[in-house]
Amino acid sequence: MPTPLVSVGSGEPWLDIGSFARHGPGRRDRLSAHTAAIARTVRRTPEVMIKMLNQGGRDVGSVARHLRYIDRGGELEFETDDGEPLRGKGAVDALIEDWGLDLDEKRRTPDLKPRATSRRPKLVHKMIFSMPAGTPSEKVLAAVKDFAREEFWASHRYAIVLHTDEPHPHVHMVVRAMGYDGQRLKIRKATLRAWRQEFARHLRARGVAANATDRAARGVMEPRKLDGIYRADRRRDSSHWRQRATAVARQLTINGDVTPERGKARLLETRREVVRGWSAIAEDLDRQGDKRLAGAVRNFVNQMPPVSTEREWIRNRMVEDTRTRQGTLWRYLEVEQKRIELGHTAGRTDRWRDRNDYTR
Repeated sequence: MPTPLVSVGSGEPWLDIGSFARHGPGRRDRLSAHTAAIARTVRRTPEVMIKMLNQGGRDVGSVARHLRYIDRGGELEFETDDGEPLRGKGAVDALIEDWGLDLDEKRRTPDLKPRATSRRPKLVHKMIFSMPAGTPSEKVLAAVKDFAREEFWASHRYAIVLHTDEPHPHVHMVVRAMGYDGQRLKIRKATLRAWRQEFARHLRARGVAANATDRAARGVMEPRKLDGIYRADRRRDSSHWRQRATAVARQLTINGDVTPERGKARLLETRREVVRGWSAIAEDLDRQGDKRLAGAVRNFVNQMPPVSTEREWIRNRMVEDTRTRQGTLWRYLEVEQKRIELGHTAGRTDRWRDRNDYTR
């Protein structure tokens, strides 16, 4: 089994690079077989994204609504595992009938025995495969089709739809949870990690620069957002971020500080372990004579943003946004200030002015 070179406490691999040979006396394993993966990461090759949509999917009605959403009411074409395209007003009903989802809804277990819990199982798994803006949409679609064929053909029914109505091309995939063998598909963190790597591999096979490494290995500190929050944020209409921004604004001291969340120490320890792992890789690259890549690794580590909790990240973004008064959080704060001026938040006007002076 490969030993991860960049890992954190539990041994979870943050960078999917392993050493397969035995350690020789006084030396570590050579990395020549893994330099391409290292180079992709430190040179910030575009990262693939697979997002799971966990809401709904436990009854035929919610599945039908999702399918009608992704095929835009029959305007777009489903590409299915049997190779037969489906399009038009009746495509969703045909797909549900073909997959037997009405029976799956009643069949809680493969052997028809009562389940230990009353919660209904998933009928389908819904996910989105996407790449940054500028990636050829036809290559993203082809890579997803290759991935689906290798991962699910002859085991689970699936349907995919390409969307190009946003700058970043993305493909919606719906997979029937019940497999041909009567077992339900279970998706864990390790499953998603492996899927990202396979999706990136299929993209690279088609000439698209793509990578799949963990956020921690890349030093990413931006908080994760649920799909609904993410979409509302893009529309500048996220009540979640409005509430979080105003809450942070109220917590700011005169000096602009905010109390970080309780998990700050854990974040710092994770960053220390990631840096140690990258430093060890740089040393190994030096030993094998790849000075240029070793330098790129060290530069990559030096450019990682400071560790911050969600409150600190919002505070930093808020300060940056207020320099131009164009950012999302600034818009949220303007709304809150107007509410204060209209008397909707009595007793907070002076505190707001103090903090607003700082953020200017």
